Amino acid sequence: MTVSSRAQSFDMAAAQYAASRPSYPPALFDAVEELTGGALAGARVADVGAGTGIATALLCKRGAEVIAVEPGEAMARECSRALSHVPVVRGDGNALPLAGASCDLITYAQSWQWTDPARSVPEALRVLRPSGALAIWWNTTAFDVPWIRSQHERITRCCGTRPRPATRPDDSDAVRLAGLTGLRVTRRQVRWTRVVSLDVHLANIGSRSAFLVLDETRRRTFFAGERKLLGESFPHGTVEESYLVDLLVAVRS
Repeated sequence: MTVSSRAQSFDMAAAQYAASRPSYPPALFDAVEELTGGALAGARVADVGAGTGIATALLCKRGAEVIAVEPGEAMARECSRALSHVPVVRGDGNALPLAGASCDLITYAQSWQWTDPARSVPEALRVLRPSGALAIWWNTTAFDVPWIRSQHERITRCCGTRPRPATRPDDSDAVRLAGLTGLRVTRRQVRWTRVVSLDVHLANIGSRSAFLVLDETRRRTFFAGERKLLGESFPHGTVEESYLVDLLVAVRS
């Protein structure tokens, strides 16, 4: 399964993605402002791989002037429906449909891994203003929570994926951004939690690309077993999901 096909798989579950995916805590955007050295209020921001607009909406609430860039037709439609005041353009990080030197900040929420850095970094630098910055982040697995770690191990066995470290952008991302482009790179982690119903929790997991491209029989079998197992552990029908947001900010030095 190619990276491109997995990236495109989100279009099959746009509504499920919008309804179940976790958001981001206010402390994340505080950190973005601190590490970029600029306020989001009034900033011109391109949210690349915007999906259904989860990060886009929060950037708007902080007063940013946001344009959403999304390759998927269904995802872009969900974003436009939820955020009618935000311009949504079709495109991706490898070929941004934006004018040069037009943005103060480019954000990649859960989307950097779908780009080719050899293309996306030069594109970002083209679109950024001289004092601009990139902010890349992921909600990552909180492995120190035993039930979450156990579930992650079951997911990797089911989907045949490799277990990932608790941090998502690895050292090669930082080296590439800092060494090859002259950017000053800083990393920050922000922990947060949310309480959701078991249904929402399972829908969130099912919206991941590893499951969207999985054989239907294996997918159904996994979620039937997972519902039974978690139902026994959380008899009240709600779970507390813990996340560690891994943030990488690159500023022109």
